[in-house]
Amino acid sequence: MTEEERLDALRRHASGDWGEVDEEDRLANDNALRTGERILSVYTSSNGKKFWIVTEADRSKTILLLPEDY
Repeated sequence: MTEEERLDALRRHASGDWGEVDEEDRLANDNALRTGERILSVYTSSNGKKFWIVTEADRSKTILLLPEDY
């Protein structure tokens, strides 16, 4: 995954584009903006690798996770 792909995904996440989450997670993310819960986005890189971006409930950090990070 390129640096540009990571930055693009972070921009999408920050703007409320949650990527490939299902409808339930999309609604949970939208609600989390109002209630201060964790936010999760899912994207796929150009090489086909799925990755996640998670913002903690207290908004103290946002992390990018690859499958091997689990």
